[in-house]
Amino acid sequence: MTKLRQKITHYISLDADAATLAFYRIAFGLMMFFSLVRFALNGWIEKFYIAPKFHFSYCGFEWVKPIGGYTYLIFIICGIASLMVAVGYRYRLAIVLFFLSFTYIELMDKTTYLNHYYFISVISFVMIFLPANAFFSVDAKRDGKVYSERVPRYAVDVLKVLLAVVYIYAGLAKLNSDWLVHAMPLKIWLTGNTHLPLIGPWLGREWVAYAFSYAGAVYDLFIVFLLLGRRTRLFGFFLVVVFHVLTRILFPIGVFPFVMIVSSLIFFSPLLHRKLLAGIKWVLTFGKNKNISGSPADATNRVAVRPNVFVAYFLGIFLAIQLLLPFRYLLYPGELFWTEEGFRFSWRVMLMEKAGYIQFRVRDGITGRIQYVNNREHLTAFQEKQMSFQPDFILEYAHYLKDLYAAKGMARTEVYAESYVALNGRLSTPYINPDVNLADEYESFEHKTWILPFKESIAGF
Repeated sequence: MTKLRQKITHYISLDADAATLAFYRIAFGLMMFFSLVRFALNGWIEKFYIAPKFHFSYCGFEWVKPIGGYTYLIFIICGIASLMVAVGYRYRLAIVLFFLSFTYIELMDKTTYLNHYYFISVISFVMIFLPANAFFSVDAKRDGKVYSERVPRYAVDVLKVLLAVVYIYAGLAKLNSDWLVHAMPLKIWLTGNTHLPLIGPWLGREWVAYAFSYAGAVYDLFIVFLLLGRRTRLFGFFLVVVFHVLTRILFPIGVFPFVMIVSSLIFFSPLLHRKLLAGIKWVLTFGKNKNISGSPADATNRVAVRPNVFVAYFLGIFLAIQLLLPFRYLLYPGELFWTEEGFRFSWRVMLMEKAGYIQFRVRDGITGRIQYVNNREHLTAFQEKQMSFQPDFILEYAHYLKDLYAAKGMARTEVYAESYVALNGRLSTPYINPDVNLADEYESFEHKTWILPFKESIAGF
């Protein structure tokens, strides 16, 4: 135990070139800014957060809701904060504002959940505790006490580990029978891209779906190790670019591919990051200066940011949670892809094609009168699609209907659902027990017994 403590203490005392963290701060801030601008220009703020009459909430965060037209203000704050992060101006305030505003946006409606939104929240939370403004920042230029050319090594390594978690866990999740034995769901998705020039005609062939499936699993499992190796790093980055550009062409997954490409540069030598920062300085000074090593006049003897033992241990605990959280699905019975209990926040990226149909009937428990619900009167087409095959969505919507009809004067409201779901090319089968009154069921972290059992088995993680 003593030797382990000594090794940990020694590791915490190590430092690294501050240029790596500075480059990542700039890249992260700019990517987030342009991502938010893209979101706004596509009209998605109105479409996803203002236009819907009802919003699906995360358990425990039911109080997080869009605030009408003021929702735009949240995006504006988030955008300004991302630029402040990029230039390193009042960095600590900026990264806190970005984390809070971006995470609030993510929590407003879980219909829009994507793994890369969660990834951004996780990264921005971690960056609150990192001295990312110590070098090549407005803060460092204004205050010599902030400036440093060295930062604790754990401040860089924690970002590398988080990227590794995304990749490796995504790879482990692909080691299942649907993905490897049946090439699902790629066999379905690729055939939808046969119209593409050059590669389109090949995408309809079955062997291509299998090749993509195995290549995707191998890539996710081993790409981090290629990036870590000095001799294999360039080849690994080449694979990163090819993989993510191809996924961007084939699938509508937004800016995530570009986020992963740029983030992968953190594995390179600080010499590259210094060259990139010099290039940025050259552009900002209109070709007059690309020296980034100069320090403020009052920064003499400022060698390295002193490591913070409390922060180091806190980040270690946070990483441990990130490593364990994806395995919470083992606490639930049944097939994960069917029940989706423990599916979110586990880096299970693009693993299933799921489609559902659901019809709700509301019954007056006193008179016995039954009314059937037209979901489109309450939900957008996108919300209805997502709700139709996700149990927690179904339950939350059932309670919305209960409250709605109770407000209309129904004395004792009962809500039942008749639903059918198709998973990865299988025939559509009954999903929710139609005899269970969902108005009497409540959201919790316990297993939802009213989900009908999956009649097949999907082997794997």
